[in-house]
Amino acid sequence: MAERVPPGTLVAGLPLLRRIVLAGARAGFVDIRVHKALAGAEDLIAGTRAATLTADEPDTPRASRRIVIVPANIVPQPRWLRSLLEAELDREAIYVDPSLTAVIETADAAGILAAASRCRGAGELLAELRGARTQLAGTFELTGRFTLTARGDVRRAEAWLLRGLIKQREGFMSRHFERRISLALTRRLVTTRITPDAMTLVSVAVGLVGGAFFLSALPAYQLAGALLFLAHSILDGCDGELARLKLVESRRGAILDFWGDNLVHAAVFGCIAVGWTLATGAVWPLALGSVTIASGLGSAACVFRRTMLDVVPGAGASMTDRLTEAFTHRDFIYLVVVLSAVGRADVFLVLASIGTPIFLLLLLWAGAARRQA
Repeated sequence: MAERVPPGTLVAGLPLLRRIVLAGARAGFVDIRVHKALAGAEDLIAGTRAATLTADEPDTPRASRRIVIVPANIVPQPRWLRSLLEAELDREAIYVDPSLTAVIETADAAGILAAASRCRGAGELLAELRGARTQLAGTFELTGRFTLTARGDVRRAEAWLLRGLIKQREGFMSRHFERRISLALTRRLVTTRITPDAMTLVSVAVGLVGGAFFLSALPAYQLAGALLFLAHSILDGCDGELARLKLVESRRGAILDFWGDNLVHAAVFGCIAVGWTLATGAVWPLALGSVTIASGLGSAACVFRRTMLDVVPGAGASMTDRLTEAFTHRDFIYLVVVLSAVGRADVFLVLASIGTPIFLLLLLWAGAARRQA
């Protein structure tokens, strides 16, 4: 509820108050209230599941409910808010962390809401609640939120949000090279009207155009195709980054991204095979391309659910799971670039025609082992 930074301050393309509300909805909060004293609150939360908090709240059932109090100068991650919902708490004790975020499990939700409507800020509310309840230090994760104390903190908060976009499933080159470029692009795109789905379509288009260059055996054309393939990979990171940064992730968008990416891979493999056939007059490269495409799409179907959930192998994961995880990284694109520079993209097709069926068999084996376990 603090007003040191106005609630309408833009943080990575979203007004601060709206970002808090959307993060809460993403974290699983069902009933979200915003203090009426916050400037422009009704306009900032329009279209969300939040409502303004008023003194004449409707009767609240006297059942135990968890109330989370988040000051309006906090930039939260949904996972952090979710941890506040799931933390184990003593009944009627109020847990407070250094940012004045507070959590309480109480049977007197109506009383707390009434007190919140009277108070002008989180500090004043907590001072009133401390008188009747035991206060304990909040043992909440502190890395999941950023406290804004002045407008000058906005850029640091945005940089913090961008760092949090790096997914768990990252190859070495993707993490240390592609992400640097995609995050820089995303930081600029987030203030525009470009949607994540639009970025997905752009990245797919770039990848498909790149695939067409592999119809030639000339090194210059193949290198141009490989560089466009790499550009597709970089742009492919922007759509997910935009969705997570603007809190507009959707299953439809994830499916479009995942299968768009696999469509580009199939196009690249297919064009390399056709180009090889055109250059030599032999038909068997088409068989290699067919095997690679079929195995690649089969593997994509196997890993689809794990990719959607951003699942990574834990400490007890089997060797097979770790191996299949390593195969899903897209660092192979750099091998395509190197081979294409000397006009030998066909070598990559040979390697892929061997590797993708083995990968598919490993996935099927790992899936069978998990089902038996």
